[in-house]
Amino acid sequence: MDIGIGLDKKGREEISKVLNKYLANLNVLYTKLHNYHWNVEGNEFFQIHEEMEGLYDETAEEIDEVAERILTLGFRPAASMKEYLEIAELEEVESKGIRGKDIVKNLLNDFSILIDELRKGIKIAEEYEDEVSIDLMVGSLESLEKTSWMFRAYLS
Repeated sequence: MDIGIGLDKKGREEISKVLNKYLANLNVLYTKLHNYHWNVEGNEFFQIHEEMEGLYDETAEEIDEVAERILTLGFRPAASMKEYLEIAELEEVESKGIRGKDIVKNLLNDFSILIDELRKGIKIAEEYEDEVSIDLMVGSLESLEKTSWMFRAYLS
């Protein structure tokens, strides 16, 4: 069925798959950020505790934007933990005490995965001239790159 947004079904489906994987990763990240927020220990507690709260709030907003874009493209977003864990590349972490610098190192690794995924997704959306999905992914990419820079500065 033509949904009247100027993109063919094949393109919408491919872009939706990319966005669904990103959505799954964001949901794993969201849970991980809460875990780190609650379980950070050590001298960096206050700084990392607050930073994790800001990041999970931002991630919650992004989750909604990505899911709504998938719906706009005419497909259903993944919406269960089971689906997220099957689709996501990011992995959950155990609920245990963790030092701030270890949290930042772990998140830098996750952000690197997300950055790579977004760059691939942007190329796919470009093939189908889906400027709206490109814009969404570029905004996410910009935020992840900036936060990664700040985390690298924190570790130096």
